[in-house]
Amino acid sequence: MKRILLRSGKSPYDVLSIEEALHRDVIATNAGNLIFSDAAHKILETPDTEVVSNGIGTDVAAAARINEEYDAFVIPLANAFRPSFEGRLKRLTRLIGKLRIPVVVLGVGAQTGVSYNPARLKPMEQSVREFCSAVLDRSASIGARGEFTEQYLRDMGFRDVEVIGCPSLFMYGRDLDVRKRVPELTAESRIAVNGSHSAVQKQGLGRIISRTHARYPNLCFVGQNLSDARQLHWRDLTDPNARVTAMPTHPDHPMYREGKARMYVDPITWFDDLRSFDFSFGSRIHGNIAALLAGTPATVLCSDSRTLELCRYFEIPHQRLDQVAKDPEAADPARLYAQSDFGGLTGGHAERFARFTAFLDKNGLRNTFTHGDGGAAFEERMRSLPFPPGVRPWNDTDLASLAGRFGWLHTRVGELAEDNDRLKRELARASKARDGVPAPAASVYRRARRVVGRPLRRALQSGKQ
Repeated sequence: MKRILLRSGKSPYDVLSIEEALHRDVIATNAGNLIFSDAAHKILETPDTEVVSNGIGTDVAAAARINEEYDAFVIPLANAFRPSFEGRLKRLTRLIGKLRIPVVVLGVGAQTGVSYNPARLKPMEQSVREFCSAVLDRSASIGARGEFTEQYLRDMGFRDVEVIGCPSLFMYGRDLDVRKRVPELTAESRIAVNGSHSAVQKQGLGRIISRTHARYPNLCFVGQNLSDARQLHWRDLTDPNARVTAMPTHPDHPMYREGKARMYVDPITWFDDLRSFDFSFGSRIHGNIAALLAGTPATVLCSDSRTLELCRYFEIPHQRLDQVAKDPEAADPARLYAQSDFGGLTGGHAERFARFTAFLDKNGLRNTFTHGDGGAAFEERMRSLPFPPGVRPWNDTDLASLAGRFGWLHTRVGELAEDNDRLKRELARASKARDGVPAPAASVYRRARRVVGRPLRRALQSGKQ
């Protein structure tokens, strides 16, 4: 059996409580990551291929074990060519440099503004060159998200670059059924909106959300950041994102108080909830891809190159956020819905899927739709698992709501106590062998304060409201 190591926060089959998922950060700070990694897992899993998640690990010391235990390392990526990701990109490059097995990159993107000006990426060009060179030494080509990234890499001299989009939209193979279920949106329509902190604070999306909230009582905001989830579940305001009080995941926002915000730690529950909505819009590309995979019409308000190039490639209905933010009526959901046309998205999907599977074939990767059961076993197994529901605003003060959170905190305290006892035993053994070994008590205390202290304070504050 062939074994593939997949860069992902967790296996799709891992069922974690909300508390554990947030503690371990299995979404790698953004829940959208799980959509394309789950899709890649499903696509690559065939009767003769096992797919294993690496938990986003980039430990170079693990290279020998990876070479021994796996036949390929597959890396689904999003906007990896951006300054804030450069450190992680370098670590990935160091790991890849130690590997002797094939390394395949699915859908990497470069991030700049909607004007496609790559100037801000110039300082990290050497890191991008080293990464691409290391990958191409171990694969036939690199899969890029769209036109901008393709040109960006070709301008650096790389020729083995193919535009394949993102694996997320191929979760159901060549089938993608998105259609308008109602002729028009009304004040009673169920609408989902999404957006990043930057788009809300600096690019006018906050005003759009406020206006939509006033007009559509069944509006729901769907967050994606780890900080969004911690605000919803723990009322944790320690992250710098908490300064953006216009985010509906912030406890001070009226949509939070009305229970009109959600966050998901598993794509399957995300899709299930969005199936009941009439429309989705906002600046989050995977927030809207989640809706499309659920069959719900969506329009992306593009705020950068990574969303724009993907929308252009897949022909997803979209508008530029900087343009619609100038005209309040232009971003009204009813207007966006009326203007949206899904003919290109669904009509061209089979051709794009064929291009994607040809890329996999070229790089020696089999896929479930050509070489397996089309993902039937994957879907059946997923439906049998008890995934937690979406994270909701913590407006409850009842004992049942408090019990679950305090139960998890109690368990964490016990685990930390066991860790402390173990460290004490190790210290005692080391002290017998030599003198001057520093006590680890301070680090244990800091860990306990971080893991238990903040959620506990938020829990107590919520209980007093």
